Formats: sequence, structure tokens, C-alpha cells
Amino acid sequence: MIFSAFQNIQITGMSVAVPEKQIPVESFNEVFGEEAVTGFSEMTGVKALYRAVPQQTASDLGYEAARNLFNKQGINPDDIGILVFVTQKPDFRSPSTSYLLHKRLGLNRECSCFDINLACSGFIFGLEAVLSMLKNSESKTALLITGDTSVRTLSPMDRTMIMLFGDSGTATLLEKSSNPGTIYTAMRTDGSKFKSIITPSGAYRNMNAPVERELWDDGILRSDYDTHMKGMEVFGFSITEVPLLIKDFMEKLGTTTDTYDCFALHQANMFIIKQITRKVKIPVEKIPISIDRFGNNSSNSVPLVLADNFGNMDSGSIRTMMSGFGAGLSWGCADAVLDISRIYPIVHTDAWYQESFRGLV
Repeated sequence: MIFSAFQNIQITGMSVAVPEKQIPVESFNEVFGEEAVTGFSEMTGVKALYRAVPQQTASDLGYEAARNLFNKQGINPDDIGILVFVTQKPDFRSPSTSYLLHKRLGLNRECSCFDINLACSGFIFGLEAVLSMLKNSESKTALLITGDTSVRTLSPMDRTMIMLFGDSGTATLLEKSSNPGTIYTAMRTDGSKFKSIITPSGAYRNMNAPVERELWDDGILRSDYDTHMKGMEVFGFSITEVPLLIKDFMEKLGTTTDTYDCFALHQANMFIIKQITRKVKIPVEKIPISIDRFGNNSSNSVPLVLADNFGNMDSGSIRTMMSGFGAGLSWGCADAVLDISRIYPIVHTDAWYQESFRGLV
């Protein structure tokens, strides 16, 4: 376990954006049949999800979340010294999408920007990166943006994934503070399982794969350009390694489930959430749920479940255990006190950046 402690840094704002269109899982009845869809919904807990319009990218949703955060708190763009964007669906192969966000948000040149290619653990790993940079630099304020439009690499015939993943973006503000308080993080990685969740083609390792979809051994029509998940392998990892890390983390901190007001878990699926809850012995009232209406939102899951459950509350603070886990395989936890008044209601938008880049030199 890689354990870190960051003193005198606080999460001072959190905003989430989702597309306008909510899609009920029943809309897939014509494709997969009512019985299959009903069974999927009962097992995963997903009843609906949000899908980006065709022109909308992950950075568009992250930008809208950040813009909402700037407007709510009157943030001066010149104050942002660090910008990290976590996504597996970048706008371009090069440059990093964080530079486009830097331009769109009007940040100044005295700012460090980069992307992190991570999925469901991305918010925790991104948080660790931003906290480390704040701790070891002169910067006082940082912005962590996450975004994913998972639908872009899903086969429309993959019944295991197309009904599971939603699209969204989030923005989290972190600031150095004279107030006492510490944010703790813990992370683990198992690269031997890199094939567990993978999009095999589209980069430079497997460049000449055919684009036509064909029937795989599991009976699903997909190509190597579609994301593939080994369901049972990921399930086994999620219900063993994730609760073990949470328990090891709490042991290191000297805390128990009674210490926390909230456990914001990655919304993988309802069955996995229940298994983690049971194994860690977390009171169910401390587990907010958003997967039923938003689906699995990859790196956005933790901020989304917080905004969904606390975004309309005016005041108060909650000590929160946050946990993200997924592709890599990678999994992490964070312990932080959050000001509920700085967690904002979810924004719904189909806005997208309309400047064209085709043909530019």
C-alpha cells in the first residue's frame, strides 16, 4: 500500500456535469430482449444512464463542470497553478487534452498541465497527483478535472457494457489552507492483470487490427477497437482487493467505519457495492448510491455520487472515505473532510466546443 498524508490542503469545491439525455435501460429491449435487460438491471442496479451527444467529448463535460465551479465560487483563473485532466477518452492523441482545457478556461502561463490515462480509479490517483504537486510546489490552488465518454469505445451489441456505462465530467478544486486538517490517500496496482479491462486497438501496439466487428468467444459482436472487460476476473478483484485495501487503510489511520459519515465508493455495479459494504461492515445508510440513475461513470463516479447525494445541501461537513478501482488493475482510497456547501448540484448540458481543428497546420 502506497500511503500518503497531506496536511493543510483542502478540497474546496466539487462540480459535476452530465449530458441532457437520460436513457432508460428498457430502451435496449429491442436489441437484447426484455428478459435479458431486466436481468441485467436487477443484477447491476442500473435503471438509466446519461449519454453524450455525438459531438460532445469528455473534455466538454469536464469543462462545463469546471466552468460551473468557477461561476459558483468566483474563481480567478489566474489563481490556478496546476491542472490535471483524468480521462481515457482524450480529444486528440497529441497534445494532452489538459492544454485545450487550459485554453478554454483562460488559465495563465504560470500553470502546470498534464493528462492521466486512468478509468475507474482515476479520481483517487488524480487526487494523489494534485495533492503531491501542491505539497511540493509554490502553487496554492489546483484543479482536478475528470471526464469520460465511455460509449465511444463500446460495441452497441455488448450487453455486458453498453447498458452499464454513462458519460459525465467533474471538476474538483484543491487549495492550500492554514486550517488544520489532513487528506490521506492509499493506492495499489496489479499490472499483471492489464488485460482485464482493455481496448486493444486504437493506439500503437495493435495498429492493423480489422475494424469490422466479429463474434467473440463470449457470443458478443465486437472489434479490437471496442473496450472489453473480463467480467468474472474484475468482479473477483473488486470484492477481494478493494475491501482489503479499505480495511488496511483504516488500520493504518486508526479509524473504523464509525469514524466516517460517508463512504463514496466507485459505482461499479450494485452487486459489487453490496459485497464491499458487507465485507468492510459499513452501515448501509453511509453508502450513497447513484448507479441506478447514472450508471457506472468511470473516473467520475466518486464526485458524481457525492454531488448527487449532497449537492442540494446548504451546510455541514462530512468525513468521507472515497474509493475508486478498475482498469490497470488499479485501486485507491482517500480520506478527507468535505464541506457540503461546496459540493454543487449536477449540471445537465449538451454543450460542446465548436472550434474546428481539421486542416489546421
